[in-house]
Amino acid sequence: MRLKKLPVLAGCILAIITTSLQAGIRVFACEPEWAALIGEIGGDRVEVSSATTAMQDVHYIQARPSLIARLRQADLLICTGAGLEDGWLPVLQRRANNPRVQVGAPGYLEVANHVMLRDRPARIDRAEGDVHPLGNPHIQLDPRNIQRVAEVATERLSSIDPGHADEYRTNLADFTARWQDAIRQWEVLAAPLRDMPVVVHHNLWVYLDFWLGLDVVGTLEPKPGIPPSSAHLARLLAGLEQRPAGVIIRSPYQAPRASEWLSQRAGIPAIVLPSTVGGSDGAQDLFGLFEDIIQRLLEVEYESRGA
Repeated sequence: MRLKKLPVLAGCILAIITTSLQAGIRVFACEPEWAALIGEIGGDRVEVSSATTAMQDVHYIQARPSLIARLRQADLLICTGAGLEDGWLPVLQRRANNPRVQVGAPGYLEVANHVMLRDRPARIDRAEGDVHPLGNPHIQLDPRNIQRVAEVATERLSSIDPGHADEYRTNLADFTARWQDAIRQWEVLAAPLRDMPVVVHHNLWVYLDFWLGLDVVGTLEPKPGIPPSSAHLARLLAGLEQRPAGVIIRSPYQAPRASEWLSQRAGIPAIVLPSTVGGSDGAQDLFGLFEDIIQRLLEVEYESRGA
């Protein structure tokens, strides 16, 4: 009887091994943009999930048991870094107790280390709000940074899974061709936005402003991470009389009250822009993210001209 069961047992073991191989590399991404990018590079070889959504402020995330469990199984942890996740990621790493994704391990990747950071503060003082000593961490809003991260992520996947390195590099080449073509098209399409004066809720749009040449003339937050106050909004309104803006921008997770107040009193349209993948119906992947951002800004620009 036992001999007859051996083929069945062997088949079960083979099925388990096959399933494990098919699962590929398990990737824990801190933000949706990096989950989407890993999906582009890894394809069917990766199983990727994001710790956050576009409807959350990534600065303030709880180290939930479900996140701990996912990180415990991860082969690669990819996060922005530059202090963005300091309030919760170290807790997750400690509780997950996964040596593969600890700082310094091959499975730990901070992508902000591989691009040029902007807005590095001249002095570090918590009285100045939610400052990031290394520079502004919201690097995903310049598509050229996405390309650089794609290259770094490809090499990291290849080092963790060398047997499929050629496949990852082939996927990178395909993504790069499509991405560079898209960037060229976006820059032509967005040309009318250059020097467009804008008011932003928070300074997470720094990289988008730089890429498109937007002119930030005001910020709803008096200091980074500090909620808008009535006094600050009144001063901002007075300043807009001397230096008008064309639009007020906020993210989906930011409360609308301040932007709507200023919009009504200054006669400026207030819009919501997706700041990452999943932030709008049109921003369901990296390509859609930038297409939707540019389209929404162009609609405001055309309306201001009476087009």
